[in-house]
Amino acid sequence: MADAALSATTGSADQSLAMRAASGFVSRLVVIVPYLWLLFFFLIPFVIVFKISLSQSAIAMPPYTPALDFKDGIAGFLAPLKQLSFDNYVWLTQDALYFNAYVSSVTIAAISTVLTLLVGYPVAYGMARAPASLRPTLLMLVILPFWTSFLIRVYAWIGILKPEGLLNQLLLSIGVIHEPLVILNTYTAIFIGIVYSYLPFMVLPLYSTLEKMDNSLIEAANDLGCPPISAFWKITFPLSLPGVVAGCLLVFIPAVGEFVIPDLLGGSQTLMIGRTLWNEFFNNRDWPVASAVAIILLLVLVIPIMIFQHTQARAQEGDK
Repeated sequence: MADAALSATTGSADQSLAMRAASGFVSRLVVIVPYLWLLFFFLIPFVIVFKISLSQSAIAMPPYTPALDFKDGIAGFLAPLKQLSFDNYVWLTQDALYFNAYVSSVTIAAISTVLTLLVGYPVAYGMARAPASLRPTLLMLVILPFWTSFLIRVYAWIGILKPEGLLNQLLLSIGVIHEPLVILNTYTAIFIGIVYSYLPFMVLPLYSTLEKMDNSLIEAANDLGCPPISAFWKITFPLSLPGVVAGCLLVFIPAVGEFVIPDLLGGSQTLMIGRTLWNEFFNNRDWPVASAVAIILLLVLVIPIMIFQHTQARAQEGDK
């Protein structure tokens, strides 16, 4: 009996150790997977692009020297490092085209983000205040455009905004205008396309934040004589700021490097960094300069995000 009890105890202890080991392995795997994802899909491509940006353009395949060469192992990979230079970055500071492209891209992205916030906040607020049974349907309607190709949705706006398109035909038929409006191939068309395409990215974080808000705070403010508008600006909007910031970042970051919408709706005269990258890579085949443009664009986007995250972390530590 004693031997059986000892055997059972030993087996239970071994089983407990095995479960702990399995649990520890799963926990480490959950942590490691995101880092592996960042390593293979961000850090390694970033290093390769950065190395290309320090190279010189050449009539070859690939069109730059020195090329990445792994045939001789690490030594073959590190050998061309002696030829690397920052001439491409110096060139970017000497040509006003690139500076204007950066400024134009940031300006268009910032205006589009503000417009998307002005449109998306009422939508998210209405969804959060809708009956609980209706919210899943409203959420599905917001996500529904993702079921269609992004390119098809942008092309659809060409048929709507062109001079003989649906919008002008509608306005002419009801007598609002007497001649077609010129909207396509303007910045207005770019703003419309970006707001439409990235609206779900603004609505979803706002809806998630507003839905979790304690409505008793609004009721208490109303009972104390606070007007609805004042209650909104003093309670609802401050509590929804995390969703506002998240939505603005989700819209602003991809909008800065947007290429498809400005190219299709804005026309050839639109100056944005995405189109500049395309021209350098595929028309001029100047990969080193294009890589330098991409690296600077990445820094322009990443550094403010890191500063914001650091500020938020310090604010949370201060609250504790």
